[in-house]
Amino acid sequence: MTAGNAAVGCRSLLFWTIMCIVAAPQTTVESYHVGTAVRKSEPGSSKNGILNSNGSTLNLLLVGGGSTTVECHSVVQLNGSQWCSFVKTTEDCKLDSGFIDYLQGAVCGFHHNLLPLAILLCAIWLIYLFVFLGTTAELFFCPNLAAIAASLKLSHNVAGVTFLALGNGAPDVFSAIAAFSDPRTANLAIGALFGAGIFVTTVVAGGVALANPFIVASRPFLRDVIFYMAAVFWTFLVLYFGSIDLGQALGYLALYVVYVLMVIISSLIYQKHKNQEPASLYSCQSEICDAEDTNPSCIRTPSREDASEYQPLIGTEESKSTKSILLDSINPIDFQKWRRKRLPWKIFTCLMLPIEFFLLICIPVVDSDQEDHNWKRPLNCLQIVTGSLVCIFAFKSGYYGLLRINDQFPVWALVLLISLIIAMLIFVTTKNEEPPKYHCVFSFIGFLFSTILINTVATEVVNLLRAFGIIFNLSNTVLGLTLLAWGNSVGDLFSDITLARQGYQRMAIAACFGGIIFNMLFGIGLSSLIQMPYNNYVLEIKCDGLLDWVLVGSLGLSLVMSFISIPVQRFKLGKAYGGVLVSFYFIFIVVALLTEAGIIHV
Repeated sequence: MTAGNAAVGCRSLLFWTIMCIVAAPQTTVESYHVGTAVRKSEPGSSKNGILNSNGSTLNLLLVGGGSTTVECHSVVQLNGSQWCSFVKTTEDCKLDSGFIDYLQGAVCGFHHNLLPLAILLCAIWLIYLFVFLGTTAELFFCPNLAAIAASLKLSHNVAGVTFLALGNGAPDVFSAIAAFSDPRTANLAIGALFGAGIFVTTVVAGGVALANPFIVASRPFLRDVIFYMAAVFWTFLVLYFGSIDLGQALGYLALYVVYVLMVIISSLIYQKHKNQEPASLYSCQSEICDAEDTNPSCIRTPSREDASEYQPLIGTEESKSTKSILLDSINPIDFQKWRRKRLPWKIFTCLMLPIEFFLLICIPVVDSDQEDHNWKRPLNCLQIVTGSLVCIFAFKSGYYGLLRINDQFPVWALVLLISLIIAMLIFVTTKNEEPPKYHCVFSFIGFLFSTILINTVATEVVNLLRAFGIIFNLSNTVLGLTLLAWGNSVGDLFSDITLARQGYQRMAIAACFGGIIFNMLFGIGLSSLIQMPYNNYVLEIKCDGLLDWVLVGSLGLSLVMSFISIPVQRFKLGKAYGGVLVSFYFIFIVVALLTEAGIIHV
């Protein structure tokens, strides 16, 4: 996590530098009229426009019935002193969800000359939100899903392409759900899913090849690439026609079900073949990678070294008091490890302390690898109360938590009362020394709590990126394919390269393709399906023009290139082709940014 999070910060700062270079300067206007669309206009043109006090012409954006609406992106054409009043009075600038109005906070909370400072603070906060997403998914969400899969006695293949794929793809999927909840940010999800797809299939796959060349498992590789190309082509059709209906949304999910069935059938055929014809050790190991390639559980699950930070410093003993168990359990620092580490690691750990402590007291984690399954009686009882309260205030930005029953009794108080009763019953009916028979239920509770928190933070990320897009006058698509994609995928880069260096190249390359298939199909299918009832079961997808086709075409080209080149090389993935993949990604980023800046156009 440390290297991955540091890389997120470096990439984010690099992105802001690039944006300052490619973002086209906007025309300054001294005044505006509320209720009038402030749009870019051709010099000297007055048709369908309004003349401002300086004689500039401002185009109108007409929406059915002759009514006018103002787009929030038009704020960049105004004088800096007018930004705050424009943002406050423009309907398009208002948020439908989330806790913080980042745009209003940046333009109204700071003098316009201090806007760069506001942007810097927001960028740091964005990095912190990405760290929160990664930590929650890696140390709380994914382990609980693994425990759920174990309690349901699912095979590794089924668990790998269902529960554990959801655990690894949680930031991507929940970011897509948050983005699709607002039509203005739907393209952010499209850009993020395609951007992450290109990043993983080029930079991550190329990095694995550069770290340790190897022979790709042929059948799983071809299967995954074919399914992913099908998902990309399906999304291309959705973008081309500009809408997605109920049948298409269900089709995304159905395609993933077919993929899961293919994985299971392939595994069964392999197991049958293996039992009939024992192979050599090398081929056995190769086929195991073929059969188990879609299990991404080890990609984001915490290592033993990381997990040690969440363990008590003193061994669990029967005579240990409840108070000491609680204090040891909520301590996120291993002081023995602390003394061995250098100053940068200590500084980063201190910055992470608020996140880790908050998550520790809110989300229970069931770990089947430990002897007591991570049963901490006082902590688990505390988590029932604190987690319930946090989630009721986090869900839908606290809307339901602040409701009052019969206009008198608040919902949050009812949740507090119920959770206290449940926690007391658990405390008096269990022991410190051994977990109860129903301990597996805590994995479902932890899954629910972490889901709500991830969704809440993902909503904040989407809102913050939209604010950046308005300030820099950037499309949601370019923000999705860069910042959001990098933030959600950089952890995979370091995890997969680490696996490759340890000799698990096939597992790493399989995780590259298996994970993004889930993200694409569930990220779009589930997100659009959730929004169907609110949009007459037809969801409009607004195209960002040439940039969308650059995005789709680049991902399709990278997949076709790998689909043809790797078999031609007899499935040998060497350093030369790894360098080609990484170079392809940087060329794609340059082309995308030049297209956004209007330098490349049609």
